[in-house]
Amino acid sequence: MKVYRIFFQTTIVFILLISNNQTAIAENKNAFGMVTGSKTGTYIRFGKEMAKIAQRAGIDILVKDSDGSLANIKRIRSKENAAIGIVQSDVLGYLQERPESRIFARKLRLIFPFYKEEVHLFASKEIESFKDLQDKNLVIGARGSGNWLTTMNMLRIMGVKPGRSLNLKPPEALHAVLTGSADAMIYVAGKPVKLFKKLERDKIDPRFLPLLEKVHFVSLNHPDLLREYAASEISFNDYSWFDNKIPTVAVKAVLVSYDFSSRHTPYFDLRCEQLAQLGQVIRSNIGELKSQGHPKWQEVNLEDEMGNWPIDTCSRGLAQAKSQKVGKEGIYDGLLDYLRE
Repeated sequence: MKVYRIFFQTTIVFILLISNNQTAIAENKNAFGMVTGSKTGTYIRFGKEMAKIAQRAGIDILVKDSDGSLANIKRIRSKENAAIGIVQSDVLGYLQERPESRIFARKLRLIFPFYKEEVHLFASKEIESFKDLQDKNLVIGARGSGNWLTTMNMLRIMGVKPGRSLNLKPPEALHAVLTGSADAMIYVAGKPVKLFKKLERDKIDPRFLPLLEKVHFVSLNHPDLLREYAASEISFNDYSWFDNKIPTVAVKAVLVSYDFSSRHTPYFDLRCEQLAQLGQVIRSNIGELKSQGHPKWQEVNLEDEMGNWPIDTCSRGLAQAKSQKVGKEGIYDGLLDYLRE
């Protein structure tokens, strides 16, 4: 009885220590919240690898999974500790087209461009082109996710209307296509994607191997899609179970934040300083990230420009210098936007 009592007391103390530690981290106002993507996606791995590098420089980043790009924008806009996030590059145009989000979109800034995210149209072999999705059961992803955003945009471009749109998370979506309860799914992520790597023949349960004979990736190279998306490809080098090579399209993953240089308050100044530190540490360690991190780091050029995305000045250490050069004529810049928020 005494042994059990000691064990019980020790267990309680251990649980309390863990709980207190997690609470302390959550309540740390200096911690930098980063919203990423699904637990099986490339965003969250990029986030964790950046956090590991940043920790060595004394920057505490809380990497959080999420439902995707639009969800990340909403969380950056909210009171949550979500100062930065990884989103798809086409999300800015989506926000700018809508009156309710246009003003906030003007306050978003590009910290770093990352890599191309391939559009994976995974479907039964009856689906041979995007047009074949007409009247079919299509998984479009969780509403507000990057998958949903790109899928809706592509359906609009191609003039296709699915018979049924399913809002499933990636693992459930893959299961639905494999088992035939859905005809296709669209998944946007940098290849190779962990979700589809799970289908490797040496990893998957042999009982499920026959299911792979009924599915494939569908080519995406229609001229209308290529007017808005970059050309890319998916091949057997990415997924060994897929014995082919097909064209597809891609968006760009980008790390973004709110414009913390727009005001001078203790909170904004802290975040701006942290972004400056983060920018410096990522640039200084990009070689390590490319050699030891996710394969997609090989594609990253931190100096790439991204069309209509305005550059964040904090992460480049320019915010302070810029503010010192502002004359009287520019002292009220941003006031109207602030009052409208």
